[in-house]
Amino acid sequence: MAAEQMADGRDQGGPNDEPQAPPRPLDAIDRDILRILQTDGRASIRSVADRVHVSRANAYARINRLIEDGVIRGFSARVNHERAGQGASAYITLKIVQNSWRTVREQLQALPGAAHIALVSGDFDVLLLVHTPDNRTLRELVLTRLQAIPEVLSTRTLLVFEETDLNRRPLTDEL
Repeated sequence: MAAEQMADGRDQGGPNDEPQAPPRPLDAIDRDILRILQTDGRASIRSVADRVHVSRANAYARINRLIEDGVIRGFSARVNHERAGQGASAYITLKIVQNSWRTVREQLQALPGAAHIALVSGDFDVLLLVHTPDNRTLRELVLTRLQAIPEVLSTRTLLVFEETDLNRRPLTDEL
């Protein structure tokens, strides 16, 4: 696996792709590798191999298998959005026309600042996380861009005052 493949941040499989084979069970070494890479996605193959007590070839093969199986979807940097000039964040709930999810999802993916999109159950249909430079831009995104999507019936905006990034939490076997 080339360094470019590990650092490119591309999504490796997911809910939008063709159906995948059933997941293979992860053993203790796989879970240890995932914990290491969740903490430090830039860890070298040698470092990972040393820490899980396997050969570099074995670590390399396991990481490649985890990528090919879609367990590892990509490698990326965790961004402090405020320091990156994206000081306004909001969760936006959307009610959409029944059976329009795929169409709406494509349009939401094209929005500037869209960070996470989820189809959910409950009082609304979609949960959207956005990061924008300021409240004026956020207002424009909601009132002009989102509400112009014909399949969007209504929106509700929840401003984020403070965030805690839980991506640093390692994978656990417990629930």
